[in-house]
Amino acid sequence: MRLHFSLSLALLASVATSAQALEKPKQLVIISFDGAHDNKLWERSLKLSEKTGAKFTYFLSCTFVMSQSARKTYQAPHQKRGRSNTGFAQSEQEVRTRLDHLWKAHLAGHEIGSHACGHFDGKDWTAADWAQEFGDFDRTLLAAWKANGAGDRQPAEWDDFVRNDIKGFRVPYLSTGSSLVPALKAHGFAYDASLVSKGPASAVNDDGLMRFALPRVPEGPGGRLVIGMDYNLFVRHSGGLNSPGRSKEFEARTLAMFRNAFEKQYDGERIPLQLGFHFVEMNGGAYWNALDTFLTETCSKPDVACVNYAQALDMAKKKAAGTAF
Repeated sequence: MRLHFSLSLALLASVATSAQALEKPKQLVIISFDGAHDNKLWERSLKLSEKTGAKFTYFLSCTFVMSQSARKTYQAPHQKRGRSNTGFAQSEQEVRTRLDHLWKAHLAGHEIGSHACGHFDGKDWTAADWAQEFGDFDRTLLAAWKANGAGDRQPAEWDDFVRNDIKGFRVPYLSTGSSLVPALKAHGFAYDASLVSKGPASAVNDDGLMRFALPRVPEGPGGRLVIGMDYNLFVRHSGGLNSPGRSKEFEARTLAMFRNAFEKQYDGERIPLQLGFHFVEMNGGAYWNALDTFLTETCSKPDVACVNYAQALDMAKKKAAGTAF
C-alpha cells in the first residue's frame, strides 16, 4: 500500500512538473536595427534572416530616403533647413535600391518602424515638435518613390503600408522626454522601444502604448552591465574608436554576452531578450558577426522564436486572449 501511495505521489509530481514545462512560454529573441541605411547591410541582414528564420524590426530614419539634392525639403524642429545628424542618401539611385530592400523586407514578414528623420535629440521637444517630425516622416515615405525617380515602380500597397503598418518607434539616442509618449499616442503608434531596463523586462502598457526596453546585461571579464546594443558595446570595448585589429576579441566577448543573457532566460522566466544594432559594422564587424553566430545557433532551438516587435505584440495579445502562440 505504501509503495502504491509513493508511486502515486511520484507520478503526480511528474505530471505537475510536465504541466509546468508545458505552461512555459516560448523564449522570444527580438532583434532590431536603427537607421536602416547601408544597402550592403540590408542585403546581409536579409540573408541572415533567410538562413536563420529570424524576423527583424528595422527602425528607419526618413532622411535615408531623401537624396542630397532633396535635403532642403526637410527641417527638423529648432534646426536649420536641410540639416541631419546622420546625413542623407548620396543619390536617387541609392534611395531606389534602399526602397527595394525595404519593400522586400516588408513582403518577407519583417517590420519597418520609425526612427524619426534627422536623428536629433528630442528630449526637450514639445508634443508639437514631435508631431512635426512624425508628419515629415510620413510625408517623406509617401513621396519617396516618386521623389527619387521611381514613381512608376511604387508598389500599389505602398500608401496603405506607410499609413497603417508603421506602428513602432525608437527615439534617437534612446533620449526620451515628457512629451514623447503623448505625441506617440496622438500619432497612433502601437509601441515605443526606447526604454532601458536592468536585465530583460517584459513590455509595459502605458495607457494603450506598449513600451519595450533594451536590457542592461553583464558583459566582459568583470560582468559589468551594458545596454544590449552594438553602439554601447563599441564604446565599452574601444572608447568609440574603431579597432578592427581587435575585432575577434570583441566578437568573442559579445557572443558570450548574448549567449549568457539568452541562457539565463531560456532556463528561467523566459522574458523576451531584446538586442539592438545599427547599420554600421563597428570594430571590424565584431557585433554583426557575433549576431550572425548567435542567431544561427539559437533560432532553431526548441521553444525559441526569433521575432520582430510587431510579432511579439501579436503573440502577447493572443496570450492575453487565452489562445496559444
